[in-house]
Amino acid sequence: MPATATETQPVQTLEIKKEEFVEAPIEVAWQAMLDELGPEAQMPNGQSLSMKLEAWPGGRWLRDLGNNAGHFWGHVQVIKPPGLLEISGPMPMSYPAQNHIQYRLTAEGSGTRIKFTHRGIGLIPKDDREGMPKGWEMWLKRIRENAERRQNKK
Repeated sequence: MPATATETQPVQTLEIKKEEFVEAPIEVAWQAMLDELGPEAQMPNGQSLSMKLEAWPGGRWLRDLGNNAGHFWGHVQVIKPPGLLEISGPMPMSYPAQNHIQYRLTAEGSGTRIKFTHRGIGLIPKDDREGMPKGWEMWLKRIRENAERRQNKK
């Protein structure tokens, strides 16, 4: 069957910026962030996302469904513990897109401020552009809750 041209789609961009203050030292917040991007990642219903994060330059961030199945989300572009993590890749998008996320952690008194930025470009559907801010907000809230829980156990 010969190839045919289809209607073109506009390239979309997105930018999401969020901040979260964590009542825990930067080292505790950093580890909670790594854990949330890895083995502690959950869907809104509490089901595990089965995420893995290789926390070194060039390391992969992926969803491991077992049996050699899963989703590649990105590569660690920059990692400077405990203050900066940047990842670039397709993220959870199964269409032509490139994304970059940045977690910047700064000590503030006895706590930590996390500044999160997600920038993306590609054939990003409207539903995804509108739904992603809530997903990232949930992840930041879980990082805060997990870090504060750890800090209170001490």
